[in-house]
Amino acid sequence: MIEARATARGVRTSAQKAGLVCDLIRGKNVNQALATLQFTRKMIAREIAKVLRSAVANLQQKEGFGGDIDRLYVAECFANQGMSMKRVRPAPMGRAFRVVKRSAHLTVRVVERPLAIASVGTEGKAASGASTRAKTGGAAKAARGKKAAATA
Repeated sequence: MIEARATARGVRTSAQKAGLVCDLIRGKNVNQALATLQFTRKMIAREIAKVLRSAVANLQQKEGFGGDIDRLYVAECFANQGMSMKRVRPAPMGRAFRVVKRSAHLTVRVVERPLAIASVGTEGKAASGASTRAKTGGAAKAARGKKAAATA
């Protein structure tokens, strides 16, 4: 299982706003995540899409990458609080208000899903087929019983 990560530091948004968009793509396939980010109406979605593309590019440069981008998914996506710039805004009667301009560090980790290998064997198939039929027959009888009780 090969993985790669990418980080964008000092992005001019709050970590809370970026976290809302990160929640949308966490656990999705890379192509599905990029489509979600493209149609999200938050401005930070463009920045997260850049970081996601960078993580995919980092993974493609690794030694053991299989080459199939469809098997990649977003394992982690989070936004940590970055540096805050403090500014002063004049207020009435000689006072001053503090303005905090926040920034965030965006991190995306992309992982390749392992290939599902089907087991080969004739003994396991015969035993599992019989148990499947027994389970299905019991479920069908129970469903028929419920229908009869509902109509009566």
